[in-house]
Amino acid sequence: MRISVVDVGSNTVRLVVADAEGGVPLPVHTAKWPLRLSQEVRPGDPIPESCVDRLAEAVAAANRTAVKWGAAGPLAFATAVVRAAPNRLEVLREVRARTGVDLCTMPGELEAELTFLAARRWMGWRSGPLALLDIGGGSLEVAFGRGRLPDFVASLPLGAGRLTHEYLAGGQDPPPAESVKALRRRVRHQLRDVAARIRWEGPRTAAATSRTFQQLGRLCGAAPGRHGPFVERELHRADLGRAAARLAELPASERARLPGISAPRAAQSLAGAVVGHTAMKLTGLRTVAICPWAIREGVMLRHVEDGPSWWAEVCRRAEETAPPEPVPLRIAALTK
Repeated sequence: MRISVVDVGSNTVRLVVADAEGGVPLPVHTAKWPLRLSQEVRPGDPIPESCVDRLAEAVAAANRTAVKWGAAGPLAFATAVVRAAPNRLEVLREVRARTGVDLCTMPGELEAELTFLAARRWMGWRSGPLALLDIGGGSLEVAFGRGRLPDFVASLPLGAGRLTHEYLAGGQDPPPAESVKALRRRVRHQLRDVAARIRWEGPRTAAATSRTFQQLGRLCGAAPGRHGPFVERELHRADLGRAAARLAELPASERARLPGISAPRAAQSLAGAVVGHTAMKLTGLRTVAICPWAIREGVMLRHVEDGPSWWAEVCRRAEETAPPEPVPLRIAALTK
């Protein structure tokens, strides 16, 4: 069975086409299209028509590519920037009308659940009780569990793009120390309850996913991506703390010259480092494994393991649910 997933993030539209025989999604083709929503849309603001045009063009191109590679219509979803937009439903309907693709959004808690599933499958059962951190553009997802799915998840408005807009986009580059301190206080405050739960659970293993963590891992000495996904990569809290301090001293143009930091993400790399380091410190995690599987693989795994009906239900709920109100913390206890 050949399936495809389209992931509309705050910076990029990504396509993965994979063969899923035996329940393991093995990629046969990947592609991406720049979107840069985070540069033009503040979290919680409407998505302007020009951005909808680019979004629809990228989704249409991804759909054509998936068909070219022999996959059925893609499982297409958009993450926090679209999810939080007041005109979210209009955007989803416009994309469907222009492309024929049923683009949907999902709650941050479901994103965390799917990402945890991917990390569990990648890390294996030997990892034991597993904690997960995932920094996106608009939100931070945290999960913990002992089985296939997490025992609890949390979705927090602590994405690297969101916090860059709110704390580090005041015109000074590098930003003043006071802004970085205020950012760290915000992260500490909103992570307090979730971090206490992680410390109480005492996970045996911790995994970090997302492009932000991958770039921070490379900055702190992990092997580059060209060495392949099976090279073990770790990120140590002490190294990340030193990297965050270094990023705070540099303008975005100089951060982009550092190992692992791409030019499109240089501006938000400092916020990502602050979130990552603070989360690891508050949860008591000294080391996290950089996991190459994340939400896209989680969507494919759930589709293979639970059948297509669950995705139809996700899309139906996205169509019926009103745009979410911004909240400081959302925690969901899950039953297996």
